[in-house]
Amino acid sequence: MHPNPTFRKTAQARNIAFAQERGFGVLTLNGPEMPLAAHIPFTLSPDGSHLEAHVLRSNPVWTAIENPQKARMIVSGPDGYISPDWYEVPDQVPTWNYIAVHLTGTLHRLPSEALTPHSAELSAKFEERLAPKKPWTLDKMTPEVLTRMQRMIVPIAMEVEDIDGTWKLNQNKDDEVRLRAAKKVQTTSGQELAALATLMKNPPE
Repeated sequence: MHPNPTFRKTAQARNIAFAQERGFGVLTLNGPEMPLAAHIPFTLSPDGSHLEAHVLRSNPVWTAIENPQKARMIVSGPDGYISPDWYEVPDQVPTWNYIAVHLTGTLHRLPSEALTPHSAELSAKFEERLAPKKPWTLDKMTPEVLTRMQRMIVPIAMEVEDIDGTWKLNQNKDDEVRLRAAKKVQTTSGQELAALATLMKNPPE
């Protein structure tokens, strides 16, 4: 997380809502020889206290949490390069604007019977965004095929103990300077630049 408190004032409810909407991140934890990382979708409870996901049974993450251990889910948002020329004021330096929320807590295994309801909730979350398409549901699978596929994946959960967000959107600049940079963001390098420009124009409180 960025150390400047100017970029870390966003209300906790906004951090939770961002992580819920995103629903995809990098799960990190200590492994026996090196840090482990898994890029996975997840669900997050409304209050941000409980996260559920799944990994392949062969994923080293599953082995690493034979006993519960601390872990962190890193959820990234729009990001982009900011040229100092765009501020139109002297003595500026390049920077990179971005949004990131970290969910930190204790990761543990869930019992196998938790996999089906977790899978149903996860797919429903993203299928509803495809409306008016009729949502895909687990009952569209042949039971034998579904059972075979579910043997390969395992459910996990994190009890979230800390949520930390950085919304680095040039809030440390005067409004007119920040807005000048925001107008140029869609011409730069990064991800989801239109969304980043919008957020720079109206940084969250």
